[in-house]
Amino acid sequence: MLPLDNYLRHLSVERGLSKNTLSAYRLDLGKYQEFLADHSLAVETVVTSSITEFSMHLSDSGLKASSVSRILAAIRGFHAFLVLEGIRDDDPTKKVRPPKLSQRLPKALSRQQMLDLLSAAGPEPDDETADPLRLRDRAIVELMYSTGARVSEVVAIDLDEVDDSGLIRVRGKGSKERVVPIGSFAMRSIQAYLVRARPALNQSGATALFLNKRGSRLSRQSIWDLVQRSGEAIGLDVSPHALRHSFATHLIEGGADVRVVQELLGHASVATTQIYTLMTIDTVREAYLSAHPRARR
Repeated sequence: MLPLDNYLRHLSVERGLSKNTLSAYRLDLGKYQEFLADHSLAVETVVTSSITEFSMHLSDSGLKASSVSRILAAIRGFHAFLVLEGIRDDDPTKKVRPPKLSQRLPKALSRQQMLDLLSAAGPEPDDETADPLRLRDRAIVELMYSTGARVSEVVAIDLDEVDDSGLIRVRGKGSKERVVPIGSFAMRSIQAYLVRARPALNQSGATALFLNKRGSRLSRQSIWDLVQRSGEAIGLDVSPHALRHSFATHLIEGGADVRVVQELLGHASVATTQIYTLMTIDTVREAYLSAHPRARR
């Protein structure tokens, strides 16, 4: 019997939950299992950062914070059961923070914070003395901010999917492909990585764009660690998803059409993308309330 089936049976027998409640649990945990399957992950080995990414994915899809919190609660119960049954030794959900009910999306970084994060990730591409791995790290963060790509999309990019003209093919959810332009700054960083770093890492003819020091495709966990480490260097708590939000928010603030941003992000519905227009309106409102002498009583 599969772990999820065992857990639902446990809820039915040990806790006496009703059929309707069990159906709700199955639906919520089914979303989690679908996410794990889409990313080639398993409940026995999934790590905290992946569950956090799943939480961000739920928020990004337009679910209310209360709904995300409910699903995370179901996942916590499931993982506690796995520990109880000896299927896992640890509980990766313990450090997962539930979303704040008043905040639908993580706060986007300011333009200056984004520049600081890029500098913390690695050197400028024209630095001839740069460590190869640091060149790679800078290229990754530049690419994520330039394209709004998800972590899972970045690690899946192959070398032949980057066009010298400044376009990149990204495989999103459901294996849907989209072509996204790369900004000139990101392209320079990628080219520096390809010329001065990747050849030294690629010892086995790997097809992946971004490689680890052993020459294999870089993992999602490695990118999470890179972004969080770069954020800590400048005193910020930053997740890879925050780069995607910053990409979208800065485009909307710069006057980009919401449907163009929808295409770039790979959103199935424009309603999801319109959340970013609400975020910028909230920013304007807060600035007004804090600055205008007659905005508050």
